[in-house]
Amino acid sequence: MPDPLRLGIAGLGTVGIGVVKIIRQHAAVLEARTGRKIEISAVSARSKDKDRGVPLTSYGWEDDPVALATRDDVDVFVELMGGSDGPAKAATEAAIAAGKDVVTANKAMLALYGQPLAEQAENAGRVIRFEAAVAGGIPVVKALTEGLAGNEIQRVMGVMNGTCNYILTQMQDTRQGYNALFAEADKLGYLEADPNLDVGGIDAGHKLALLASIAFGTQVDFDAIELEGIQNITLEDIDAAQDMGYKIKLLGVTQMTGRGLEQRMSPCLVPDSSPLGQLDGGTNMVVIEGDQVGQIVLRGAGAGEGPTASAVMSDILDIARGIRVSTFGQPANTLVTAKPAKATTPAPYYLRMMLQDKPGALAKVASVLGEAGISIDRMRQYGHDNTSAPVLIVTHKTTRDSLDTALKGFETIDVMETAPVAIRIEQL
Repeated sequence: MPDPLRLGIAGLGTVGIGVVKIIRQHAAVLEARTGRKIEISAVSARSKDKDRGVPLTSYGWEDDPVALATRDDVDVFVELMGGSDGPAKAATEAAIAAGKDVVTANKAMLALYGQPLAEQAENAGRVIRFEAAVAGGIPVVKALTEGLAGNEIQRVMGVMNGTCNYILTQMQDTRQGYNALFAEADKLGYLEADPNLDVGGIDAGHKLALLASIAFGTQVDFDAIELEGIQNITLEDIDAAQDMGYKIKLLGVTQMTGRGLEQRMSPCLVPDSSPLGQLDGGTNMVVIEGDQVGQIVLRGAGAGEGPTASAVMSDILDIARGIRVSTFGQPANTLVTAKPAKATTPAPYYLRMMLQDKPGALAKVASVLGEAGISIDRMRQYGHDNTSAPVLIVTHKTTRDSLDTALKGFETIDVMETAPVAIRIEQL
């Protein structure tokens, strides 16, 4: 019988305690599935005395996660503290230097420092596994690095932030506005300490950067992602989308094009009959398109104690079985630096704008669009008063460059009361 696999767990929040519970409750099953015992040697957190609902006295305790990461009785350092740098990064680096494998749920750290950390680990003969960092309980990292490794990946897209999907779904279902549902999500504990990480698309952007690296063999480049959050989405947008047979989702899309690597995280209209359109509440979905398998759809809980702890355990069990995969699916020193590219595939766009209610306003808008080479598919004016006229326009297919030209052109005409909202209608 092989020696037990000994864990050091840093971070005893929701996910950390979830991992402890799985190891305590399913010890026999885990041993049967891996052929060796999974044991916790020691743990670390900010407070030793806090009641976490699980007995921890049988484990060693370290106030300093770096000390935990370098203990002789730890084989795998499980980093569940979060934070892009600080203690999480320092302890991860210390663990690798001390000859430990690392399992982490820290998307921010890997999105910003994944390349040097992967190189450090692989040079030391260690592995970094991060299934829990992307889409909670959905095994999308394993799908890309292992199950679909024989494919040339053509596109990866998905809804990767449950909080944003919850807010957008509730706007349609409850008829409440964004601000009211933002407050509700905060009360329910759905928002990060910095809410902009969620509603600004940053959290989902971190996840997209990691998936892009695996899918296309490129170095992680979070800074190259085009980011736009959901803060400007209104009930009018939700209703207009529904009238046209669409739902609004914060959608991440990455694909390699002739101009470079496209990475964008932004609100999009998707057909309400599509798998993404039918995704409600806090659920996540990732769609992978490969040249051999076609389209694969993965759907499941994107956060929470059980789903995320389950993903952490899948990485731990792989290490226990002796399965060792490069951090991003191929050796870090072979990952190329991708040229960033804006969306090149033409698509229709939804435009919402508030015009001054005076003669010639619509003509000026149409002129700006025409000068940018954009034609109008349909247009609707509704609810205008004596001074303002809300207008909705759906364009025919156009490029993002042409749309940006039009948006800049709108700044030069004197009929706009507010900056227009532009949302891509994604082709699925």
